[in-house]
Amino acid sequence: MFGRRRLGSVAALGAAAVAAPAVARAQTAQKWKIQSLWQAGTINQKVFEDFAKRVKAASGGRLEIEPLPVGQIVAYSETLDAITNGILDGHHSGGPYFSGKEPALALIGDLNGGFENPYQMQMWFEYGGGLELARDIYKRFNIYYVGPVWWGVESVPAKKPLRSITDFKGVKMRVPEGLGAEIWRRAGAGVVTLPGSEVYTALDRGVIEATDWGTLGMNNDLGYHKIAKYPLYPGFHSMPAAEVAIGMDKWNALSPDLKVLFEMAVRDFARDMVQRVALEDLKVIEAAKAAGVELVDVGPAERRKFRELSQQAWADWAKKSPTAQKVYDSQTAFLKKIGLL
Repeated sequence: MFGRRRLGSVAALGAAAVAAPAVARAQTAQKWKIQSLWQAGTINQKVFEDFAKRVKAASGGRLEIEPLPVGQIVAYSETLDAITNGILDGHHSGGPYFSGKEPALALIGDLNGGFENPYQMQMWFEYGGGLELARDIYKRFNIYYVGPVWWGVESVPAKKPLRSITDFKGVKMRVPEGLGAEIWRRAGAGVVTLPGSEVYTALDRGVIEATDWGTLGMNNDLGYHKIAKYPLYPGFHSMPAAEVAIGMDKWNALSPDLKVLFEMAVRDFARDMVQRVALEDLKVIEAAKAAGVELVDVGPAERRKFRELSQQAWADWAKKSPTAQKVYDSQTAFLKKIGLL
């Protein structure tokens, strides 16, 4: 789904490195510590680890990544500063975590209700100016934004059927604070802010009736469907774009061919993440009926209503900084171009 350049192209670029003398390779070899936003053992972390293996193979060992799970070195919210300060060489994390530093990162990382699938958002990044905007922002922190990585459109596990946007009025729903919370408040949901570690218990005890979390498969792995048997699928409210970003000094130390190789490897990583997570969703769909789980599809008309509801929240968020306004203008122009606005 992501880009037409597959691993074969990446490997071809690394052929010269494989053929180079071992001494020359050793002299130029670089090892990076990159921390992710994923827990150890999850499908997402496994995809990240496979990406690291491919980079090492394609580069002939000239570039080696240590793929660290969330919290291994610093907290998930501290990776940007850790890169700037040289504690990490890079991260696979998400811009919205750092929107306190630059509000535009919330729009770049997750324009809630905007794009309908990762392919559309990839087009904006690669051909609509998104990549240039992201790189300009990260340059302020002496970091090179290599590229976005999705995991798909997220679901909402709910304890009762929510078949329209109107049905969310008064529903106690866990939503992380930020742009998404502002949108759900406009929809009339009773937004509750909870740390991830408390979500399952809150659902089980009825403190909340629904939660914004991950994709269908990710939510199922956490056991949410055992107590919230009406997940929304296909999802429509959130499709986060994480990223791979590298300290500028580390990036500039790469040879030109390794820079191209790594950028292409990140594009392949994005495709791999979306497709493998989608396969996990399919497993849940197949087993849903037997488990007493009803997948609720709100339909195209309701999804469009949510997008229309979200537009004013985007516009208000854009007022938080000149760069946020630039990102908003770019995204909304592109959404109109592809017929979503």
